[in-house]
Amino acid sequence: MTDPVTTPETPAPRIPTIDLRPWRDGDPGARAAIARTVDDALQTAGFLLVTGHGVDPTLRTRIREAARAFFLLSVPAKQAYEVKVGGRGWLGPGAEANGYSEGTETPPDLKESLTFATHEPFDDPAVNAEWYAPNVWPSEVPELRTLCEEYLARMGELENELLSLLGEALGLEPDFFSRHMSHPTYGFNINWYPGTEVIGDPVPGQFRIGPHTDFGTVTILDRQAGKGGLQVFTDEGGWEDAPYDPEAFTINIGDLMSRWTGARWRSGRHRVLPPPADEPTEELMSLVYFGECTPGTVVESVPAPVGRVAYPAVDSHVYLREKLDSITVG
Repeated sequence: MTDPVTTPETPAPRIPTIDLRPWRDGDPGARAAIARTVDDALQTAGFLLVTGHGVDPTLRTRIREAARAFFLLSVPAKQAYEVKVGGRGWLGPGAEANGYSEGTETPPDLKESLTFATHEPFDDPAVNAEWYAPNVWPSEVPELRTLCEEYLARMGELENELLSLLGEALGLEPDFFSRHMSHPTYGFNINWYPGTEVIGDPVPGQFRIGPHTDFGTVTILDRQAGKGGLQVFTDEGGWEDAPYDPEAFTINIGDLMSRWTGARWRSGRHRVLPPPADEPTEELMSLVYFGECTPGTVVESVPAPVGRVAYPAVDSHVYLREKLDSITVG
């Protein structure tokens, strides 16, 4: 791995690549340099690329193959699994408009999703009523369940490792964040972005996913490269195509994590472009793991000098529910 410390002649990229292997095994100097790079990146773009994570690439490929078989089913077959935002099942076309979370009225997002979440019920019936239901696995693609459950186990491990890195990047205890994740209400979306032969031509202002920030703590994204792909917003560069490495996960922090750090770190604003006019049949699929807290976690801003804004304390899941409701269409 190249030393992430840069000189004035070689400024650090706004979205750097972090190799986790030196973080696990490196000397204190290497670990300190990685922590500084993470802190700098999350102050500017809110995004990182992460390699050395150890997640088998063939697992991701097999999930995409199984999910694509589902998305290519007839609409009536998929409607048997239809849910609203926050449910477990199929989100069909027109279900979400992520731009609404920014207060912008936009056409519905040009995607379909399969959505899953935490697989273990909670002890509190009230929490179960709002945040738990059994995952619904399509019977037409029985292999999807085993693949996704293996993938989600790997995501839980990676999330905790990343949260430990984030804690140390702030100069805090390694478990500052991870100790609040003993039974999280994580979410997992498989987002399918078909071409115009499926969705028709986009209308003005319509995206595969409209401009937004994520709502929770840490998002782990496995994406595919495309012309109608991910863009990231920074104050310095405006909208830019996100860097891509097929071996890397794209990591961004959400609104809750930004509040937690007292606005030291920014929630990564992003969007997914519509199918491009010169490649209207382009088809992409993303695997998106949304890290969340254990219900009942109270999020208080880290005080100065680390934090910069003292937000009022919030219940993590009251906050999350308000955000989810804001993007639901209909």
